Amino acid sequence: MFLIEGERNLIKQIYAFEKKLEYEKYQDIIQRFGKKLNEYQKILENEYALTELPKGILWTTEELATKVFSDIPIPAYTNKDLIYMSPDIETWRKILVRQLDEKALPNVQKFYESYSENQIFVILAHELTHHSDLFLDEFEDEREDSIWFEEGMCFYLPRKILLSEKEFNEITNAETELFEAFKDKYGNHSLEDFGSSSYLGSLSSIMFDYWRSYLSVKYLVEVRANNDVKLVFDTYHRWHKEGRKVPLTEYFKLSPLFN
Repeated sequence: MFLIEGERNLIKQIYAFEKKLEYEKYQDIIQRFGKKLNEYQKILENEYALTELPKGILWTTEELATKVFSDIPIPAYTNKDLIYMSPDIETWRKILVRQLDEKALPNVQKFYESYSENQIFVILAHELTHHSDLFLDEFEDEREDSIWFEEGMCFYLPRKILLSEKEFNEITNAETELFEAFKDKYGNHSLEDFGSSSYLGSLSSIMFDYWRSYLSVKYLVEVRANNDVKLVFDTYHRWHKEGRKVPLTEYFKLSPLFN
């Protein structure tokens, strides 16, 4: 394995590849992503209570991310200390197409087959967003409730901040179509059950709750709160301070829209 620690950035860049040629192949895109992430980091620090950074981003391949460092089937994830990320665009396109589970969704398939570098960067930004102090549960917590809210918000914020209106609508339309296509098969449990079997089953069954978490948060922000994301966070914090007496979906009166 070939390991190099990156330059002294705000977040350290660490490379874990089996061959030096792999590092060289991805060096340019990693540098572009690192620069853009520093800019997004400042937004989170200024507006969304990012006070403690992960120790680094570990750049690696899909195989190492999903079979060596973890058994999570998607090569982007975070814990308290590190963000793990594959920078390979073709890998991401293939993974995202697999979400269709061979369903005939030509518009969605075309979108994922040409998934842009910017859309993939947003996946990295999603992982950094998890480190915001606006989320009430720590990484080591059991996380038995409200996982859907954090995951949905970690999709919504970077997409809304970093994507153009066209890009934002494209990803929203794709995930809406996927949600509609799979809701009869996978939508027979509460959104509050998110995480109970997060990485079991097919990729579409894994991703279903991520799609509806994002759509739920988008609805809360853009419809219920009239685009005031801070108001949605205030409601989430009030639910926590009042003792989490009811499920968060019930507190938001979200049922049965996506629940």
